[in-house]
Amino acid sequence: MLNKTMCGIIVALSVATSACAQDKASSSAPAPGAAPAAADAGATMTPVDRAKATPKGQLKNPYKDDNAAVVAEGQKLFMHAGCNGCHGGNGGGGMCPPLTNDTWVYGGDDDTLFRLVSFGSDELQKQGYSRKGHENVVGPMPPHGTIVKSDDDLWKIITFIRSNYHGSPDHKFGDPVGAP
Repeated sequence: MLNKTMCGIIVALSVATSACAQDKASSSAPAPGAAPAAADAGATMTPVDRAKATPKGQLKNPYKDDNAAVVAEGQKLFMHAGCNGCHGGNGGGGMCPPLTNDTWVYGGDDDTLFRLVSFGSDELQKQGYSRKGHENVVGPMPPHGTIVKSDDDLWKIITFIRSNYHGSPDHKFGDPVGAP
């Protein structure tokens, strides 16, 4: 059984907690009619939105493929998005091209890979991209920009892919500048 002093302390704490929560909510809420705050520069977006918002050639992967934690997370995301169903569990190919050799069908730079996965090959071609390399398997890449939840997740998947690359180091990020 609580005495009057304990009950008073509990009531006082409840009132103070409630007032604090109300102050926090009102200070974080925009004023009526105010424009919503702009997204942080590092905020995540869907892959499609990021690709649409970024000029061609400017998408760059923030991760390096020697970061074991990012590679492991990228592998989980690769599997979760179903990439393994077509490209194999480690990207070595299957019913679609391997992702581990020198042949990058549309180019191997970060920007092109990000857009290819986001939009798929049909939309990529509509945007002016053309095949640079050829594989025995040439089926279209379906768009995954709505399957992969965020641009950060897609960068991690691309990091995983790069970590499994086994071709010439000169071609890891596409053809070297000036290559035919």
